[in-house]
Amino acid sequence: MYTNDGADPGGLISFAEQLLSKQDSLGRLIAVARRRLKQTVWRRAAPHGLSSQQFWVLVHLAEADAPALCGVCDALRMDPPTASRIVAALTRRGLVRSQADPADRRRARLRLTAEGRALARILHPLALEFRAAVERDLSRREAVELRRLLEKVIAGIDRYESEGATS
Repeated sequence: MYTNDGADPGGLISFAEQLLSKQDSLGRLIAVARRRLKQTVWRRAAPHGLSSQQFWVLVHLAEADAPALCGVCDALRMDPPTASRIVAALTRRGLVRSQADPADRRRARLRLTAEGRALARILHPLALEFRAAVERDLSRREAVELRRLLEKVIAGIDRYESEGATS
């Protein structure tokens, strides 16, 4: 519903412009939440010499059964070049190793080294604590609904991108 709260005495702001402004606010809120999440993880990962993305890749590799790079991409919603750079950095540090898949030699499986497993044992409780903190102030129903709505927002953005943004 179009409202005029006095900020637009001439009535020049259209309903569509108000709607767009509200959508922009939602985008900003999502961006702020993302930034806060990333900063909070980084503060816990930095003492271990990790970025927030490296933190989550290590945690995922500890929780998963030797995934291929595409499995890391899917689970963490990363694009392949980003995941590849992160895994390469973790490999250079001696935390991750790549091993040919016995069932398909064209595919490599990612595994933690002994040093990577030791670090993952330290990181795992931090990841659990962080995941719980994110949802601490939400009821179970609210958390489920927020996930559903965020998936819907992501799908809408993906659809917008695939259709080609107009200028």
